[in-house]
This record gives sequence, structure tokens and C-alpha cells, in this order.
Amino acid sequence: MKFNSFAILSMVVTVSLGSIKEVTAYQTPPSIPVAQTAITQVAAAVGQSAFFRRGEHATKGKVSIVTRNNTRYLQFDRNFSTSSGPDVYVILHRSAAPQIYGLKRKDYVLIGRLRRFNGSQSYVIPRNLQLSGYRSVAVWCRKFNATFGYASLGG
Repeated sequence: MKFNSFAILSMVVTVSLGSIKEVTAYQTPPSIPVAQTAITQVAAAVGQSAFFRRGEHATKGKVSIVTRNNTRYLQFDRNFSTSSGPDVYVILHRSAAPQIYGLKRKDYVLIGRLRRFNGSQSYVIPRNLQLSGYRSVAVWCRKFNATFGYASLGG
């Protein structure tokens, strides 16, 4: 009798937990198709994606430039990971390989605070930003002015 009750309870919990979905303020509905398009010459030249390289910290995964509903995004894939740290941001940098320390304000633009240190996530690229002026995406710590890792959009 106890086994039957336990088996039924286990099935109910499994079905209930299996249907729970994480929802965040930044998540887009799964019904919106992701269309990778030629946003700029830079993005088109590299197929709109690049792999992260190590900077100050081991950083891995892939970033892609995608468009959904006429809005451009930087999309980090599920394999993205970097070290945790304070005051960490996603930036676009003018250089294909930003220096590890001492970035100058005129050489980058802040896209947004890094939401998670691993996993899939996306960041809106401002509409008025000309991507052709930027050659890499970087994960950067503002507090220590240190580049955790970067992905060269130029190849």
C-alpha cells in the first residue's frame, strides 16, 4: 500500500516539475522564430557568430548576432561560461582582440550587465548602434577594467 502511494506521488511530482519553466524578465517567448540575418557587413562576413576566447579568465561558448521582430540581439549559446566576478558587463569593442587590462572608454560600448556566468542568454543591441564600428564582443569587469574573454567578429 505504501509503495503504491509512493509511486503515485512520485509520478505526480515528476509530471509537475517537468512542466515548470524558468521565466525571467529577459526571456523571449519560445514561439518567436529566431532568424539570423545579415545585419551588417561585419556580421554577414563571419556568419554572425564567433567563439569566445580566454582573456583574464577562461571564457567559452559561442555568441551570435540574431534578429527577432526587427530587434538585434547578441545571443550567447548554452555552452557559454566564464568566471564569476563583480560588476561584469557585455560590451562591443572596436578591436578584434581587446586588451586584457585598461580598456579606454572610447573603444567600447556597454550592451548590458552580464546576467549569468553560464548558459544561454541574449542582450539587445541598441537600434542606433552601427555594428560595423565594432570587431568583438567581450565579457568585461568594469570594477577592475579586466576583459574576462572575447569573441572576434572578424574571424
